[in-house]
Amino acid sequence: MKTIKLLAIVLGSTIIAASCKKSDDTPAPTVYYQQQDQMGRPAINTVFNVSATDKDAFNVITPSNMGAAFQAKFQARLLALNPGYTTNALTQNATQLTTLLATDVLGASTTGTTTFFDGNPANTLSGRALADDVINVELLLIFGGPTGASNPGLTNDNVNVNDKTFLAAFPYLASPW
Repeated sequence: MKTIKLLAIVLGSTIIAASCKKSDDTPAPTVYYQQQDQMGRPAINTVFNVSATDKDAFNVITPSNMGAAFQAKFQARLLALNPGYTTNALTQNATQLTTLLATDVLGASTTGTTTFFDGNPANTLSGRALADDVINVELLLIFGGPTGASNPGLTNDNVNVNDKTFLAAFPYLASPW
């Protein structure tokens, strides 16, 4: 009986070892990766690019080329969404706001407040804290007008708190369940 078990183990090991051996010395093919999505600021691509072609192009373009490629389209979309747009709570006109948003990178302040928006233009979009309500900020900048009070039904997504408390230590995010 021990001989049969030993024979089974040896035979099984031989089959496994043989199946793992390379059949030739051909090098593995080179694998190239392609970026599929980028999102410095949530919802910018979703809101401001109308066509699937523009959305796809925006996802893979180099950030330094984004403004030239998309600012005019973003401005046309902003004015279509809010025909009465004059300035926003940061005193930005349509060209200034869409120039800022068309280059979709999230800045990071190394010396000051890190916030998506605190009402101070110097701090706005200087980073992002976990609790920052970025969608409300974006809605406010698009629809809120100079005081933030224009179009009140369009400046709040009504999702006002996270569903779980953030952790006090790294990794800061609560487990999903």
